[in-house]
Amino acid sequence: MHQPPLRSLRNLAVASLAALAFTATAFAAQPPPGFTALFNGKDLKGWRGGSTFDHRKLLAMTPEQRAEQIKKWTAPDQKGSMMEVNPKTGKAHWYIEGDDLVNDGFGAYATTEKDYGDFELHLEYKTVPKADSGIYLRGVPQVQIWDYTEEAKFKLGANKGSGGLWNNSAGAPGKDPLVLADKPFGEWNKFRIIMKGDKVTVYLNEKLVVDNAKMENFYDRKVGVPEKGPIQLQTHGGEIRWRNVFIKELSN
Repeated sequence: MHQPPLRSLRNLAVASLAALAFTATAFAAQPPPGFTALFNGKDLKGWRGGSTFDHRKLLAMTPEQRAEQIKKWTAPDQKGSMMEVNPKTGKAHWYIEGDDLVNDGFGAYATTEKDYGDFELHLEYKTVPKADSGIYLRGVPQVQIWDYTEEAKFKLGANKGSGGLWNNSAGAPGKDPLVLADKPFGEWNKFRIIMKGDKVTVYLNEKLVVDNAKMENFYDRKVGVPEKGPIQLQTHGGEIRWRNVFIKELSN
């Protein structure tokens, strides 16, 4: 039987290793210079549970009250918490699969333990039909994620696409995205979000969808957004996957 030359086998092995390395880095990217990974791809270190809850009220609690509230949002033995086990799947509402941080659509929101002021946030997400999610900035809702094909939510603006500051007042700058930039289901979408003061700029898949618009404070529009608060990944009834979640804190 004809044997391939040793050099050919060696070249094939090198090419195969290179392809594997490219595949791995394509999915689990390293943080860009100056950025820190918020999700390490292995566990939920640095994250706790959270909800649509005014962060100022949490900070106003005693340390004991605050710890008890966070436990309700986070601990596996708490109903509706981040780590409560879904009896239908046998998994927690938030779990790790490969390099992805996965939410089944239920449970408390994944919330950073650290509070952030001005920042640039990069992340990728992939979701399913009829999903509805968002990213809370400094604990304030939200950079919206839609199923842009779901006709039942067209009256809410789903047909305009994701990336808008959905909780801004009707007609306010940033409320609706400037362009429809969502990718088809099954593909990863990439956000680049910059927040300075109360102004937010959003790029979705390299397209500008919010241009330095004021983010209104959902909890109290008269006082503006907090100077600092957590990043939150919302749960809202449909599976969503997150990866390559990187942040860079910006100086004032």
